[in-house]
Amino acid sequence: MARPGPMTRAPAEAAAANGPLVAAEAVQKYFPLRRGLFARRAPGEYLRGVDGVSFAIPRGSSLGIAGESGCGKTTLARLLLRLITPTAGRILFEGVDLSTLDGPALLAFRRRAQLMVQNPYEAINPRFTMEQALAEPLVIHGIGTREDRLDRVIAALAQVNLRPADAFLDKYPHQLSGGQLQRVGLARALMVDPIFLAADEPVSMLDVSVRAGVLNLMKAIARARHLTTMYISHDLSLVRYVCETTMIMYLGTVAELGPTEAVLASPKHPYTQLLLAAAPVPDPGRPLPEITAPEQVPTPIGPGIGCPFQDRCPQVMPVCRTVPPPLVFVGPKHEAACHLYGPH
Repeated sequence: MARPGPMTRAPAEAAAANGPLVAAEAVQKYFPLRRGLFARRAPGEYLRGVDGVSFAIPRGSSLGIAGESGCGKTTLARLLLRLITPTAGRILFEGVDLSTLDGPALLAFRRRAQLMVQNPYEAINPRFTMEQALAEPLVIHGIGTREDRLDRVIAALAQVNLRPADAFLDKYPHQLSGGQLQRVGLARALMVDPIFLAADEPVSMLDVSVRAGVLNLMKAIARARHLTTMYISHDLSLVRYVCETTMIMYLGTVAELGPTEAVLASPKHPYTQLLLAAAPVPDPGRPLPEITAPEQVPTPIGPGIGCPFQDRCPQVMPVCRTVPPPLVFVGPKHEAACHLYGPH
């Protein structure tokens, strides 16, 4: 099987090669609802997974997406990797609309954009040895001979600090620790030399003692390979540690977006402020903050009216009930979707 060629681009799109690697333009993903297990779709009812999200990831940079469970982080990652298709809007990769790709062009995209999943135990076939698991992407894409693939597997294991690499070739997933298996997951995502890596909660299932080691490894590899990376996490300390830019999501929308230090050191959106107030601080003598927002999250079902955060916001205004806030600049490259900073 021959290797797929480069992604096909029209001249105008090829000119965008110097722009951001990944860009989302007013992306929506709505999931239709059913009334029961065997019932037909409920007419006009849907769940808003991602709702009008726009942003760009410059080449070689790192973006962190943070928010509560159900805010749309993972759905957005699946959209960017074309594992699912958007209901509306466009996703551009190297200036090419992903919805236009098929055949060899789509296969080429699969090589250039990879996913590192949250649970390493579910990501690797328990019947595969580490050699088989790491060689599988090479087999799928028709890369190299059997001997070439073995050499690549050994080099990949060494790169993620699983040494001596030969000692891991015949091991099965149950014979490795969680940290070792997550390193294998990272190695497998890198086997086909991608230029974009999306990591979905990459260390959330690991013991605290090994998290820093895995994150440092990921940072070093991204720097050495000039990777463009996107981290999905509910842990703001992880985002602060590894990401240059941070995007806070709430109910499928962007609440705040900007340089990580600006967003986390001087948050503007009330939701970001509440997230930071709720984050644990390694100081047993520090009093716990008083969280004033209700715990109940509004439903993402049906059309949203006004600001998504209105029912939990301590600074809600009448305009928030009827008008959805646009993203406005609140600092250099720093945006927030809040009427506190708009014309209202």
